[in-house]
Amino acid sequence: MKERINVAQLAPEAYRAMLGLEKFLAGSGLPHITKELVKLRVSQINGCAFCVDMHSHDLKQAGESDERLFAVAVWRETPFFTDAERAALALAEEATRLADRGETVPDHVWDEAAAHYEPETLAALVVAIATINAWNRIAVTTRIVPGSLRREG
Repeated sequence: MKERINVAQLAPEAYRAMLGLEKFLAGSGLPHITKELVKLRVSQINGCAFCVDMHSHDLKQAGESDERLFAVAVWRETPFFTDAERAALALAEEATRLADRGETVPDHVWDEAAAHYEPETLAALVVAIATINAWNRIAVTTRIVPGSLRREG
């Protein structure tokens, strides 16, 4: 696999804008683990190998167990996630699969997330979902090689 183009080099203003969203998220009230779980799940749905690799490693570095990492793709079928994490993962799936559903982001999914997160944190969750979807589209389209950032750093 070979990267097609490097967006960071060829569109640095756009890349900096994306990093600005990440900076916002890092300072938001959204729990770090929840944010990373959402990024991993959305990346799995979007088939983004680069981001699945990155966020799996990020979660592992943050102390996540293999059990939880392996179960993200099947989170509904396991007891390993809190109710708040489940609400965030459900919202992430609905907001990622917009064209796959008859009703986009059903009220019951939104209401469950709203029951677990204060409005500001919920807003950050929505931004996190939108941001990882954008990153996935960049990485999949340009074929960023999984693990390449670790090898550079």
